[in-house]
Amino acid sequence: MAQLPQHHVSTLILGAGAAGMMAAAHSGAGVLVIDHAKAAGEKIRISGGGRCNFTNIYCDSSAFLSENPHFAKSALSRYGPYDFLDLVNRHRISWHEKTLGQLFCDTSAKEIIAMLRAEMTAVGAELWLETSISSVRQSGDKFCALVEKQGQAREIYADHLIVATGGKSIPKMGATGLAYQIAETFGHRVTDTRPALVPFTFDEGQRARFAALAGLSLPVRAKAADAEFDEAMLFTHRGLSGPAILQISSYWREGQEITLHIDPETDFFAVLRGARGESGKRSLHGVLSDYLPKAFVADFGQTQSLAGNIADCSDARLREIVEALQDWRLRPTATEGYRTAEVTLGGVATDGLSSKTMQSTHIPNLYFIGEAVDVTGWLGGYNFQWAWASAVAAGAAIRAKRQA
Repeated sequence: MAQLPQHHVSTLILGAGAAGMMAAAHSGAGVLVIDHAKAAGEKIRISGGGRCNFTNIYCDSSAFLSENPHFAKSALSRYGPYDFLDLVNRHRISWHEKTLGQLFCDTSAKEIIAMLRAEMTAVGAELWLETSISSVRQSGDKFCALVEKQGQAREIYADHLIVATGGKSIPKMGATGLAYQIAETFGHRVTDTRPALVPFTFDEGQRARFAALAGLSLPVRAKAADAEFDEAMLFTHRGLSGPAILQISSYWREGQEITLHIDPETDFFAVLRGARGESGKRSLHGVLSDYLPKAFVADFGQTQSLAGNIADCSDARLREIVEALQDWRLRPTATEGYRTAEVTLGGVATDGLSSKTMQSTHIPNLYFIGEAVDVTGWLGGYNFQWAWASAVAAGAAIRAKRQA
């Protein structure tokens, strides 16, 4: 059998997303990054509405879900939001802060991709796109990846292997479970995975109700399990979305209820009592419509009678109305799944990785970084910061080995 063409590198990185490109820029010389996509950083390109929410200035380990809630502390403490912001500034990318510490590009997410590509070029890293991976194995003290590029099979031999192929979210962008397959091949445990930061769907009756409100946004305090978030909620034709809903989806489990507190900043009992004293001839519907969208109030009135003058409402009745606004309980049937999920919850178990270097604890020179690992952040730039931090941790460890 004819020998396949071989390519030898110091470090092979699987995946040209945020984590993979960042790792390439920090791993020293002799780096090759491969990806099956036609372009690098496709998830970066579509993120943040095309402007990339590239970090969050309030990022710390408390904003991450993992079997080991302490695992992310080491990498995040050594490469934080301001470290990445310094890189952005050096590349003269203009940015702005939105709510809750979220940082976005002023113009385009493509600037972040160009920055990472420039950082890779500066250290001489190669990038092979449209390159599929058939298998990965150990060959002596090296790793061997069988790949196909331009219709030709090749073997790539590397001293170090970084797996940065992400999770299963947004399969139309090429996401697969490859990282988990590779992890299991090398004896690593993979935790249960599921879609996270994803909209909820409901049964047919509830869905028809929400469809009439599709496009309407409200401030809410959304709760699921032990988590709660104060952000916006969006009605869709399929159910509920918006930042508050995406946040609690990471904590929700099938069959559980969610609780919504509508407009938590407004003291509706005080509002209604005040209106009763000052304009008693007004209806509950009219008063609530001063603070909430009329379409929502009309829908709310289908379950809570809002007819009659507010002057005729007792304190007890007003409290009933307010309680319904503060404790709206719903039971989603499911989520929209990986199709629209921003990230994958779970992944390569952290008990098999070094929190300092992201290296396998039983296979030297094997690293897992980014979304592939069982570290999942909140919405708002946290997952990008984990990608940057875990990539730098692995890259710095490899560079230090080569220099030793």
